[in-house]
Amino acid sequence: MNLNSRLRNEFSFLRGNVLIMMTSWIVMNFAAAIPMTYYSLFVLELGGTPFIIGIMEFISFLTLASVQFPGGYLADKHGRRNLIVTFTFAMAIANLFCVLAPSWHFVLLGVMLQNVFLIYQPALQAIIADSIPSERRGVGFSTIMLVNNAAAVFSPVVAGFLYVQHGLVAGMRIAYLMIVLLYLTAAIVRTRLTETLKVHSEKFNLSGTIREYPKAVKEGISVWKKLPRSMFFLFLTNTASSFIFAMCMPYQVVYATKVLHVEEFNWALIMMWYTASMIFLALPSGKLADKIGRKKPAFVSWVLLAFFPLLFLAGGLYILFAAYLFFGASNALFAAAYQALEADLVPRELRGKEVGCSQFITYVLMSIGGLVGGFFYESVSPMLPFILAFMVTMPCAVVTLLLVHEPKQKET
Repeated sequence: MNLNSRLRNEFSFLRGNVLIMMTSWIVMNFAAAIPMTYYSLFVLELGGTPFIIGIMEFISFLTLASVQFPGGYLADKHGRRNLIVTFTFAMAIANLFCVLAPSWHFVLLGVMLQNVFLIYQPALQAIIADSIPSERRGVGFSTIMLVNNAAAVFSPVVAGFLYVQHGLVAGMRIAYLMIVLLYLTAAIVRTRLTETLKVHSEKFNLSGTIREYPKAVKEGISVWKKLPRSMFFLFLTNTASSFIFAMCMPYQVVYATKVLHVEEFNWALIMMWYTASMIFLALPSGKLADKIGRKKPAFVSWVLLAFFPLLFLAGGLYILFAAYLFFGASNALFAAAYQALEADLVPRELRGKEVGCSQFITYVLMSIGGLVGGFFYESVSPMLPFILAFMVTMPCAVVTLLLVHEPKQKET
């Protein structure tokens, strides 16, 4: 088989729904990563404090958690496509609150609305898992990660130029306006999605969704009785990594610029380097997950993650570049291994509910992580969230090594 044929065979999944979703993600991820570069500084400039950032993280993730059960329930009952298309349009409009925000309260309102509209997340993950063949899941999910990160690699530099040319607040308003326009473009692209689940009815309404919420919660929790124990332990490690992310991520730019005295434009370069590291390592991570299995890359990702908070706290521009190389490598390995193993373990007809329940608990913990991180950063020590993050990594590595096992027969 020549190289061209091998490449066509390797990436044969890049068609239909997968190609449509990747195209929309290119547009959305480029836009979303621009304001995220200086998001915390923007909140501080609009009258917030480090603890208010934590409160905002708590409220926004709690809002996101509240829609996961109904999102998973609706994805398995009514299908994936209509949820994704409808709420992508809504996401775009919600960003107008951030464009016009006179204070941090309006930023919070915009973020809360966006998170309500992310009710389509379980449907999104389910439609991708449905559309990638089981033997290509490692490469499939890593290719998606590569494309997503490639789209965002220059976003921090765009944010840096907006900061230099227009100042922090005006630059951030322009960035959020870009999100509105590009999200609307992505929503139009997503209208071409094809449903992957046979359903009796694709129609749903808000009042019906509210009435079915208790049923959605019950079915979301009961789904774990039908899943292997390995999925539960895999889920535990994922919630731990999400907790770490929520506790530390909002304060990285604050600590770097205020404590380590990194210049704002240099921070943008570090973020570009971090994204680039995930791009270069995405496909090798996926190939590794398909070739040697999912468990080993997941274990190694935790070992690599342990280096990040230690190097970050050590400070210095070049040390920070090294820290984010480890962080990027860990994310690339974990994303490919986790998503592939989740699809291997969870049957198609249960994926929406499993994702909904998993993400509900994950986002509740992330909300707590954001609040705890803000309290510790402002009231105890700016170093403490990063020290706690390091302490979580090793137990998760042990759980992955000893309690997570790959199935003999992968789900389709």
